[in-house]
Amino acid sequence: MGSSSPSPSPAPAPPQSSAPAHGASNASLRWRILRRALLARSSSSRASDGTTNDQKKIGDTNKISRKASRGFNLIECHVVPVSQLHKSQGNSLNGNETSVECQKDVNVCYKLPCGGSQELSVMYRREDSLELNDIEASNKYNIDTTGLVCCWPSEEVLAFYCINHSDMFRSKRVLELGSGYGLAGLAIAASTNANEVVISDGNPQVVG
Repeated sequence: MGSSSPSPSPAPAPPQSSAPAHGASNASLRWRILRRALLARSSSSRASDGTTNDQKKIGDTNKISRKASRGFNLIECHVVPVSQLHKSQGNSLNGNETSVECQKDVNVCYKLPCGGSQELSVMYRREDSLELNDIEASNKYNIDTTGLVCCWPSEEVLAFYCINHSDMFRSKRVLELGSGYGLAGLAIAASTNANEVVISDGNPQVVG
């Protein structure tokens, strides 16, 4: 009578994903945003992709991708005509060139939520008034024009945070790299007791 060998034990089940059952994780959705940006540059790849599937992915990624173009209204502000700003500073407009320049720019006056009701005046270029030399500067220095034409909502949030945590800057030397619009660095300079605030950007037009 032959001896029988024991039957092999069943293989362990593969580990299950911890992602929520209702859909993809936020990380995978962010990768899809990058994938969409890359595929948009390749017509052949875009043509071979399923339209229905892409529409579903766009709907998914829109749930986590949000750019509030008007900001979050954390800091009270209003637009002041540039010509009015020059007159209030005693620099009346002289010559047609200065007048044209004022028509291209927008001045925003911010009332900072801190003691003393500090105000900041920040200027940016109207997005529909970009000129060829603005684009040439971007190509020359390998940078973009975002700091020249807009304040990102995240910058407004950072400025608001810095104002409400002003003690962390007391007697400090502050350096902001790639400040863009510059609201956060200017808010620190205006509302805290920092010893020194240096604001920098790779675009010389933005610095100006």
